This record gives sequence, structure tokens and C-alpha cells, in this order.
Amino acid sequence: MESQEKNKPKFRPNPGLKLMDQVREVLRYHHYAYRTEHTYCQWILRYIHYFGGKTHPNRLGAKDVERFLSHLATEGKVSASTQRQALNALVFLYRDVLDKPLVTEIAPVRSKRQQRPPTVLTQAEVQRLLAAMTGRHALMAKLLYGGGLRLLECIRLRIQDVDFGQGIIFVRGGKGGKDRTTILPRNLQDELQAQIEAVKALHHQDLEEGFGEVYIPEALARKYPKAVRETGWQWVFPARERSLDPRSGREMRHHVLESGLQKAVKRAAQQAGLDKKIGCHTLRHSFATHMLENGVNIRVLQELLGHADVKTTEIYTHVMARDIRQLQSPLDRLPG
Repeated sequence: MESQEKNKPKFRPNPGLKLMDQVREVLRYHHYAYRTEHTYCQWILRYIHYFGGKTHPNRLGAKDVERFLSHLATEGKVSASTQRQALNALVFLYRDVLDKPLVTEIAPVRSKRQQRPPTVLTQAEVQRLLAAMTGRHALMAKLLYGGGLRLLECIRLRIQDVDFGQGIIFVRGGKGGKDRTTILPRNLQDELQAQIEAVKALHHQDLEEGFGEVYIPEALARKYPKAVRETGWQWVFPARERSLDPRSGREMRHHVLESGLQKAVKRAAQQAGLDKKIGCHTLRHSFATHMLENGVNIRVLQELLGHADVKTTEIYTHVMARDIRQLQSPLDRLPG
């Protein structure tokens, strides 16, 4: 299988297109998310402008990439993750668009990475937070905590990703493009089923009005042209209004924006009188910590969270609530 992949001809962008149009063509060929497309294009343009805006990246190389990344760290004061995002965009540009992989090792000045333990709520605090929320935002917040979902994983859920029979949620194309399964809380099933029934009714109305399409990856859309109108592909949390798809220009119903839930969580934290720095990801952190406190194996938790390395999961062992009252001091072990 690997040899077949190696022998597979590499996709080449249309040489008649401008550079940024070539970038978008390759990104879409490889089914990158629209958000990633937007981010990569921003970094590539920023890289070009750093060198005056007139020098084609073909005439630049690894040392220039290193210089740009060092500038981001020293002058731009960007975080380590932001610097890494810029590097990924430029590696993509040279490898997949220009066909000039950056073979020279790049060693820029690194942004400082500060390791801080995650903010975690107690179960009582989670209860107070959720009690201060209503409607769809409350349901979404419960999914973040109940299944350990990331914000984007929640708003990108499709109807077919929810398996009520097995009590699981399929997370498609999570961080790093990975698929996984996680828990569907039992006491959330009725509420989630009601939400899906409401979505089905909305989808039927869209179809009646001559619309009803939803975005799906281009390769799947070509292979299954009717899938864009099928109920199973519809978002569990659709936007209230239809909008034009930025790639195809067709009128579709997109999923809700993440900013709505982010604002709702912050507002609920204030109403609940919680002084901790709380965001949507706090609910995922709390899920992980409480699962460990309830005795779940760390390897199982790693799979539920979709972590590539168990070391990432181990950070939650540092914020677990531990009862130290039953521990014995070494002084007490000394003979009297």
C-alpha cells in the first residue's frame, strides 16, 4: 500500500494561475478545511510581504523561512503554537505548491512555550455553569463536558455522527484530521434527539424551498452527488439562516459560528459567579480530569480525547483532586 502511495503521481497546480490561486487549488485538492485554507493563505501572504511583497517564494528558501519565523518570535512575540502554524503553512507552500521541499533543517529562534496546568472546574462548578445556560448553547456545552469534545468538533457534528443505539459519538476529522469515537451521555439522548428532529424539519423546509444542500468534502460530493441533500449529512447545530458557500457560491445552510457558544459560556460563568478563567475548552479539560478521578484508564482517556501522545493526556493527572488524608507521612513510618 505504501509503495502504491509513493508511485502515485503528485498533484500539480495549474501553472497558468497566480500563486495564491495555485495555493487554494492544492489545498482544495487535498480537502483541507476552509478555515485552514484561510489561515495558510494569510501566513503565505505575510511571508511574501515580509520580503517586500515583490519577491516570488521560488527565489526564497529555507534560510528565508528561518529568518521570517525568527522575526515572528523576536519582534512579533507570537506564541509557540502560532509560530508552528506559520511553519506548517510555509512547509506546505514549498512542498505541495512549488515542489521545492525545504530539505535544509530550519532552526529559527523559538517562541517561548509556557506550560500551564489547565483550568478545571469541580463537578459542582460545572453544574452551576450549565444551570446558567439555556437552549442550544446549553445542549452544546453539555456535549463538550459529557463527551470531551473540542468546540469545533461539537459545531461540526452531523446527524449521522450520533449513534443513539450504541451510545457513542463519531468525531470526524478532529485535530490532526483524525477520526475517533467518544461517549454520548445517556441523560443527554432525549434532548439531542429532539434537536435532531428539529433539524430534520428545518431541512425538509429547505428542500421544499428548493435548497437543502450542505457542505461535504469535494471528493465525496463528486462520488455521491445526492449526498449534499441527504438528512444524515446535515449539521446537528445548523445556522438559523442560509448563506452562500465561499467556495462554490451556492446557497447552503452552514453550521453555527463558534463565537455564539464562546460568548454564552463566558456569560454563564459570570452569572454563576465563577471567578476562574473559563472558556469552552475548560469543559473538555474538566471532562478529562473527572474521568481520571472516576478511575478511567489513562490510555482509554487518551483515545476518547484523540491525543496522539499519552504525555498530552498526562497533564490532567496534575490537576486531579486527590484525597491525601489516607496517605502516611514517611516520618510516621520511623520506629518509635
